[in-house]
Amino acid sequence: MPLPPIQDHRFTEAPEAPAPIEINKAAARTRDELLKHAARGSLRGLAEVANLNPDFKSNLGGQSHDRFWDLLRRTGVDPNLKLRELFEQPAGLREIDGERWYVWPDLAAKDAADLIPEKLDFQERRRLEELIGEDGIARIRAGEGYPGIRTAISEEGAWIYYVLGQDGEE
Repeated sequence: MPLPPIQDHRFTEAPEAPAPIEINKAAARTRDELLKHAARGSLRGLAEVANLNPDFKSNLGGQSHDRFWDLLRRTGVDPNLKLRELFEQPAGLREIDGERWYVWPDLAAKDAADLIPEKLDFQERRRLEELIGEDGIARIRAGEGYPGIRTAISEEGAWIYYVLGQDGEE
């Protein structure tokens, strides 16, 4: 007579969410400085922080950061508000050429192959759809990386990029 099956407790426990990424002090200082400028609505203040990193990216057109962001604001996209909303999202961690970057939102830190909705848990899938919509998900399925608004700060506290997910951006 066969023995009854042994209960595996892994299948009866609720799944655990991954621990949130704790950003270091240098990155936190930069984030707080950016939030201060964004709360005041200061595109010039954001541009001053961006200009501390000569490799900072905000657009592919070669415009100055504050000029580009001002153009966006005049067309109805408020870069200050969008940045504040980004920092309300959890941070992700990405390693680029041996350098660690904190990326907002955390989903933007994932490789394109890991962003396919079927590879995400239910909550991540719902957040991804809220952040980038069906068009963005179609772009991911076509092999693109995260197509939405995102920002990154290096472990050393340098602001790396702040892109608004416009066509033609990478």
